[in-house]
Amino acid sequence: MTTTTASAIPSSDGSASAQTRNRSRYHRPDSGAPMPAGRYVDTRTNPTVRSNIATRRTTADWIGFGGMMAFTAIIMFVNLTASGYANEFYSAAAQAGSKDWWAFLWGSLDSGNAITVDKPPAAIWLMALSVRVLGLNSFAILLPEALCGMASVWILYATIRRTWGNWAGVIAGLTLATTPVAALMFRFNNPDALLVLLMTGATASVMRALEYPDTRAGNRSRTLWMILAGACIGFGFLTKQMQVFLVVPGFALAFLVASPTGLVRRIVDGLAAIASVVVSAGWWVALTVLVPSGSRPYIGGSQTDSFLELTFGYNGLGRITGDETGAVVGGGGGMGGGNGGGMWGQTGLTRLFDGEYGGQIAWLAPIAFAGIAIGLIVARRSRRTDLRRAGTLVWGSWLIVTWLTFSFMAGIFHQYYTVALAPAVAALVAIAVSGLWAKRQWFWARVVAALLVLVNTFWAVELLGRSTWLPWLRYLVMAAGLIATLLLIIVSAAAAPTREMRFLRTPHARRAITIAGAGACALAAVALAAGPLAWTAYTVSTGHTGSIVTAGPNVTNSTGMGGPGGGMGGPGGPGGQTGPGGGSGGQSAPGGMGMPGQSTDGQSAGSDGQQPDGQQPDGQSSTYGNDGQRGSGGGMGGGLLGGGTASEEVVALLKENSDQYRWAAATTGSQNAASYQLASEQAVMAIGGFNGSDPAPSLEQFKSYVEQGLIHYYISGGGMGGRQLGGSDAASEIASWVSEHYEAQTVDGVTIYDLTSSAS
Repeated sequence: MTTTTASAIPSSDGSASAQTRNRSRYHRPDSGAPMPAGRYVDTRTNPTVRSNIATRRTTADWIGFGGMMAFTAIIMFVNLTASGYANEFYSAAAQAGSKDWWAFLWGSLDSGNAITVDKPPAAIWLMALSVRVLGLNSFAILLPEALCGMASVWILYATIRRTWGNWAGVIAGLTLATTPVAALMFRFNNPDALLVLLMTGATASVMRALEYPDTRAGNRSRTLWMILAGACIGFGFLTKQMQVFLVVPGFALAFLVASPTGLVRRIVDGLAAIASVVVSAGWWVALTVLVPSGSRPYIGGSQTDSFLELTFGYNGLGRITGDETGAVVGGGGGMGGGNGGGMWGQTGLTRLFDGEYGGQIAWLAPIAFAGIAIGLIVARRSRRTDLRRAGTLVWGSWLIVTWLTFSFMAGIFHQYYTVALAPAVAALVAIAVSGLWAKRQWFWARVVAALLVLVNTFWAVELLGRSTWLPWLRYLVMAAGLIATLLLIIVSAAAAPTREMRFLRTPHARRAITIAGAGACALAAVALAAGPLAWTAYTVSTGHTGSIVTAGPNVTNSTGMGGPGGGMGGPGGPGGQTGPGGGSGGQSAPGGMGMPGQSTDGQSAGSDGQQPDGQQPDGQSSTYGNDGQRGSGGGMGGGLLGGGTASEEVVALLKENSDQYRWAAATTGSQNAASYQLASEQAVMAIGGFNGSDPAPSLEQFKSYVEQGLIHYYISGGGMGGRQLGGSDAASEIASWVSEHYEAQTVDGVTIYDLTSSAS
């Protein structure tokens, strides 16, 4: 049997196009290899072989792929170090891990191993290794995230390409790269960049598993791919715990529907994936149980030094119900009501379209949701095992499950969490475009295309109107979208199944229709891409610091935590922000936590945590006092949600004889401690963890450390501490004890106690 290469795009039913059907490559049924990329099989005569594998790349395909990756590299790396240490909470943990392997293993905030961050350590491992190689600097901290972004775009492209074609893959990759919240988080050191990469990698592995035939060798290969998918989920758990499981329902659905094997074998492969999840994540979880408390750092974010409590409480069900012991303040949203509110904004189906959330992720949401229906329609007559249907089920389930969870979760919820939706949105946009293009000769496809362009144009204009930045862009998008819609309607008329439209099917009319169609596609691309591209460009051009950050310029009608009217910390939120569209900061509460309120000029407060104009060139963040305002003395540390810069006098004090102590200093709150630790590169104990509300250390433990001479200084100020939603008041007790028994000294505006001096 001869084999030849197919060069045409596959038709909607999964077989090769009419020009190449008779020269498809036939796959040996006893082979365990998937169909090689670039060839098709006739699934009518060989039904055990998977269909829809992408064609061999042409020169134009390679140019498209290269252009996509080059453009992605620009987004990921240009102006990367403008954010300095970005979120100092995680940067300090990376610094600690680069100095001490025990701190590396646990994700300790300090190399003295007092307490961990409130997440598992996988994302910190990447940063710590980078810092070990490149030294402590902004580039070393943010390089792993940028590489995660590059890898995510490539994996998404490759996955979509294998079932929908090269240019669908390019569309998916570019859409992901230019999603504003993705551009933000792939340039920021929160765990979300690695989480997105691992979720995308798991999805790609499941799709590859479905390509293999039902043979002994094919089944082995499929099982290995499912094991790899499970490993990605497992390490995703070690990145951000239970959030990674939001993609699993789609995996189960697609695999049970589309695997070419019998039901028993499908269950076996599923169990293999589950076992892989348990092994890849369970080893570290087991360590937290087997290594006794006191022999390892305290598990930050928990009240009982338990990672399981952290998993199912503060970072688990608490995010859904709003019952998060030790959190800053309650959510109050409620599940299912749709009219909740509180510190983290309204819950309900429209949540991710409202306020600042829409500008982060929802630019192309109408097309993405339509992509689910379009993908299923295109594959409706295909075999049960059709890969296009399977891919639509995977990406569609990812989008729906995650969207609903984010819409109704009543606990802590920040705008940047929506980056977890970005790969699904990008994939489904590509599926929608590719599916409509494949059916472009049909009247319904042209009408749907016109409607989607029209709807998304008005939605983009709505999002653009929420900011005062680039007001003319709204008119450009509106004009391009309306003209594109009009041209698409004309093009649709040419395919209308009525006799009255026959005059549009003459050769001259068809030529004009072709030109109109090309113009419509170009203008539609402008209308759909201009908004997210502009927001992405703004994000790339501006540095971001603190714990709550958002992409794009400030909006004027946002609600909820961190948005205008709800600024945290300094001007514009944690870390502060000024610039186009920026507002002034909200009022701040004791401890450095700005609470919801209005700015003094009546404008909504900023929230994106972007760097002010005073960004220092050495990678340090700007100086903020504990009242959340720009400090003048330069000696203050960070507040609750954003770090600061320690003065030279304070840094010199911390370095003094630092090798004689386990901790150069101790202070309340992780962000406060992180500021001093990054400036001095000495271990600084974060009393009470992130919020200052963890019982770590207790007063008795702290006294013991002081008696052993393990802590040099105590620095006053920092996080809120106290019994926040049932949290511990150990930090307040320690502060009172220190102030009662040791003499205070003021260094550049900072109150410091020498714990090695004689206690009163």
